[in-house]
Amino acid sequence: MVSTLGLRPVGEGERTLAPDLARGVMLALIAVANSAVYLYGRPYGVRQHIIEHDLPDRVAAALTMTFVDGRAYPMFAALFGYGMVQIWNRRRDDAEGRRVLRRRSRWLIAFGAVHAVLLFSGDVLGVYGLLGLAICGLLRVRDRTLLVLAGVWLVPVALLSALAYDTPRATTERTIFWSLAAEDPLTALALRPIEWVMTPVGMTGVFTAALVGVWAGRRDLLAAPDRTVRRAAVWGPLIGVLGGLPVGLVATGFLDVAGPAGVMALNAVHVVSGIAAGLGYAALIALLARRIGMRRGRSVTALAACGQRSMTCYLLQSVVFTALLPPYAIGLGGRLGSAATVALAVGTWAATVAAAELMRRAGARGPAETLLRRLTYRRG
Repeated sequence: MVSTLGLRPVGEGERTLAPDLARGVMLALIAVANSAVYLYGRPYGVRQHIIEHDLPDRVAAALTMTFVDGRAYPMFAALFGYGMVQIWNRRRDDAEGRRVLRRRSRWLIAFGAVHAVLLFSGDVLGVYGLLGLAICGLLRVRDRTLLVLAGVWLVPVALLSALAYDTPRATTERTIFWSLAAEDPLTALALRPIEWVMTPVGMTGVFTAALVGVWAGRRDLLAAPDRTVRRAAVWGPLIGVLGGLPVGLVATGFLDVAGPAGVMALNAVHVVSGIAAGLGYAALIALLARRIGMRRGRSVTALAACGQRSMTCYLLQSVVFTALLPPYAIGLGGRLGSAATVALAVGTWAATVAAAELMRRAGARGPAETLLRRLTYRRG
């Protein structure tokens, strides 16, 4: 018999390891990707990455663009779509399920607006909120239609990506996130809402990833990986490397491409291949989680705790970066190279993993997750 209390959040003991472990691990890539855009005070190159001269920084930047840039957010989008299916499957009826999902999506947009205005205009919570509202109308669409939509959407993704990142390979002007190089905090505060509204244009690929996540959620593939997941775990990262390495080499001066058209084409391939990479990363972690099973050590437990509190940990990253990197704060973004910035990002992520584990041991949810749950599952 279905409970008359209606849809409720999942308890900690009911959670599947794979999605939480994936979120916990991939927050490291989110930290690396976000910290890179805070760097300023030097010429910018392809995809607005600063132009490096020292070999360690050039190598770090090339690896970041190959394995991280445009790869982490699609994976989170896939997990977002997967999670929406899990919520939908617990509905009492269609009307209740849609009410809860739409309410959750609207609150994600509100959370994103606050995050963007106060801390980081490259916020993704608002993008996922918009994504959630769109997916609400597709939850009863047939599998084939979902996959066709996901594939067709790659065409505008490629075109928009080529146009959005057509920056010359050496310019002193920022074309995105001007607030991160602003000297005055009030100027940065005024710029951030404008930048936040523009952010979805550079993240159109998340729609394809989310639709694939909905399709995978219907089959519960993260909990029970099959041959499709095993193939994705191989081909996804491979496609990501093949599509991301050329841009990484061009941006860091290891490879030269003649003309803006060539750079635009590489950017289009970079973003589309990043979707495949993100899905492949999720598949790899699903296979790893299945292998781990119930034999969770301290590291896996802590990473899963971070994944369960992913929104809180994501927001904590922004607090650290905003305090350390912009010119109106400590200003490390004007002095650190790519290698040191990667180290800072990984250290920040490790600190949030430790904080999440302390919350788990104390029996506490993340404050952001607690607030979202209360607003989403309110009664009466």
